[in-house]
Amino acid sequence: MERVGKWLGRPRELYNLLRFKMGGGAAVMPPLDQDALSDGLKTCYRYLNQTSQSFAAVIQALDGELRHAVCILYLVLRALDTVEDDMTISLETKVPMLHDFHSYLYQPDWRYMESKEKYKQVLEDFPTISLEFRNLAKVYRDVIADICHKMGAGMAEFLQKKVDSLQDWDKYCHYVVGLVGIGLSRLFSVLELEDPIIGQDTELANSMGVFIEKTNIIRDYLEDQLAGREFWPREVWSRYAKKLSDLTKPENIDVAIQCMNELIINALHHIPDVLTYLSRLKSQSVFNFCAIPQVMAIATLAACYNNKQVFRGVVKIRKGQAVTLMMDATNIQAVKSIMYQYVEEIYRKIPSRDPSSNKTPQIIVSIRTMSLPNGVAVSRNHYSPIYLSCAVLLAALSWQYLSAMSEDVQANEN
Repeated sequence: MERVGKWLGRPRELYNLLRFKMGGGAAVMPPLDQDALSDGLKTCYRYLNQTSQSFAAVIQALDGELRHAVCILYLVLRALDTVEDDMTISLETKVPMLHDFHSYLYQPDWRYMESKEKYKQVLEDFPTISLEFRNLAKVYRDVIADICHKMGAGMAEFLQKKVDSLQDWDKYCHYVVGLVGIGLSRLFSVLELEDPIIGQDTELANSMGVFIEKTNIIRDYLEDQLAGREFWPREVWSRYAKKLSDLTKPENIDVAIQCMNELIINALHHIPDVLTYLSRLKSQSVFNFCAIPQVMAIATLAACYNNKQVFRGVVKIRKGQAVTLMMDATNIQAVKSIMYQYVEEIYRKIPSRDPSSNKTPQIIVSIRTMSLPNGVAVSRNHYSPIYLSCAVLLAALSWQYLSAMSEDVQANEN
């Protein structure tokens, strides 16, 4: 009952989680028809779920052929990223691999069997992934190969130099995710799912990816440190510590939080571009696909802001919170309301003595202006709190009753 008590404190999240599990999520993310897939595609979707459940869910927002193409794109880039992340591969081997990785898409037998990374299966069974890549239409192959080529070159560049300046940070994030935003935007336009401006405005498309990557880099500080990787820009962290790893020391927790807060404020500057990009989309499936990662990112930043847990473990948003965001982020007004909600959460947590506190209100005001053009927040609650609480309480009591009945049946059988 302790878990139920916690859920009852967040009735809307529990309501949406129950609704999602009972089929309500199908409108946002239609289920895959497994019977219609080739054996190779079935394997690819299995790898997708193994390597990123959140992204696997978002991909289901897309329709038909484009869904398969984005699945293959993700797995190709996951394989490329696995090479970059594997610290057991020497630079002499890794740098040429990253530069040449796009060519492996056309080599049916290429695979790499010596990785020690968690997701090594995408390298060991790369022939299955590359086969499904070659089965795609040329328009998809061209975009995927181009992104892979440019991203591999960018990763190789930053293996041989550090992320020193904020400009370097922007450039690195462009290489590893911004290019994906640009490439996908090209596809949306070429396939006439969206207007030509979506594919042409590369600055906005880049910001869509960079905002997500900066969020991941901020959140994954400790994981990257333990693996020997560093992606926080020296220009910022050097004002707080002699070495980036010093931020993990208990005696440095105050300056560590201040450093992180400054990076979060930097990331928030991409939100106006994100909102402008999303406001131009026409296709519902493309909108859902693009919007869900963005609202997840702002919720993650709000959870990380001023939170010492980033330097001690893992900070994640709640499952019910994630499901609520996925089900709500289906139109631009709802997304603006979500952005407003979490930006206000960050604003309420700004420490008065934080060195970046003077910079924060400026971007907060800018996001408020875009989110609330008429000065009124759009409510995302479609049901009254009393109705939700009653519905959740009924669900909780039903769950308890069914659990008790199950125990009685087991006891009688014994």
